[in-house]
Amino acid sequence: MANVNENFFDLKNSHVFETVLKKKNEYLEKNPNCKLIHLGIGDVTLPLTNSVINAMHKAVDELGKKETFRGYGLVPGYDFLRKKISEYEYQKRGIDISSNEIFIADGTKNDAGNIIDLFSENNIVAITDPVYPVYRDTNIMFGRHKIIYLECTEKNNFIPQLPKEKVDMIYLCCPNNPTGSVLKTKDLQKWVNYAKENNSIILYDSVYESFITEPDVPHSIYEIEGAKDVAIEFRSFSKLAGFTGVRCSFMVIPNEVNLYNKSNEKVKIQNLWLRRQSSKFGGVSYITQRGAEAIYSEEGMQEVHNNVKYYLENGKYIKTELKKIGFTVYGGTNSPYLWVKVPKGETSWGFFDKLLNEANVITTPGSGFGKCGEGFIRITSFGSKEESKEAIRRIAKVVNVD
Repeated sequence: MANVNENFFDLKNSHVFETVLKKKNEYLEKNPNCKLIHLGIGDVTLPLTNSVINAMHKAVDELGKKETFRGYGLVPGYDFLRKKISEYEYQKRGIDISSNEIFIADGTKNDAGNIIDLFSENNIVAITDPVYPVYRDTNIMFGRHKIIYLECTEKNNFIPQLPKEKVDMIYLCCPNNPTGSVLKTKDLQKWVNYAKENNSIILYDSVYESFITEPDVPHSIYEIEGAKDVAIEFRSFSKLAGFTGVRCSFMVIPNEVNLYNKSNEKVKIQNLWLRRQSSKFGGVSYITQRGAEAIYSEEGMQEVHNNVKYYLENGKYIKTELKKIGFTVYGGTNSPYLWVKVPKGETSWGFFDKLLNEANVITTPGSGFGKCGEGFIRITSFGSKEESKEAIRRIAKVVNVD
């Protein structure tokens, strides 16, 4: 008899984005001529830049010739991309991360979910609430049920506080999805110190690093003293370079970071990860990695930074206009996400339905990110400026904020 993994029954019935999509499709079935404006799922709308497109075209041409054809690539990624990441993302910031500490993958969601294969199911996990669902869901699927939720609310400015008990795995996301909050140097130093004192590992999601605008917010956890001993960092090209449909990311596993076996001996995480990937992962395509490499040219850097600037300006506009209507709005300064408090008497899903049905604007209910997300909706700045302006006009027409 083939038995089911019972851990799946401990998950919510559906992922928040699946429910949003279902509600959208049901509405369109009844109103096929309606023009919905999407400010919910964090998908980019600007196209790939010229530098990326040209590099990928060139890579396709190379694969079309016998003398430049390439077959299987290296599981950790091609050296040409790993070296560029090391140079531009770390060395130029004065951070000593070498190319052999960088591992290329096909999305941070995959990396964040797959890395837990290396950790014992007995580990105690600390996860912020609200939180991007992948951290919580993948640990539950794995059978790791000792999860401590770090409540992030208006009272603590959405900044997670150190747990009172000892935890082994710590998920931090900065800039945060969904709240848009950030951890400054002093905040991160506390977490690194805690991890070193308790032999914990920090799983640090900095996918939205390129949206940081304030000078006292670190762009990498490795700017913090001691972090290379206790932290793994996740990055992605999805939002920086519009790779949501291309799929390319990277993870940094420093040489110094270790787990412990039953005899309390150190085990190098790098070695475990390479062994895991060699068995379960085929690598990212050559074409994709050449496209990612092009981001680090002078022209490529300017292009992607222009795109990020566009989204940040869009977010600033949305935040300003929502405040004029009377909303309380967080985020948007170092993040493409706006964390918007729903009107008094509304719930997250109730207000989502109101905006969908009456304003034809799609958002994301905050409760989909956890208990502490109730009473909020998440709005993204990844739409066009024109659609964002229309969305604000529609919202102002149907919403009365006390």
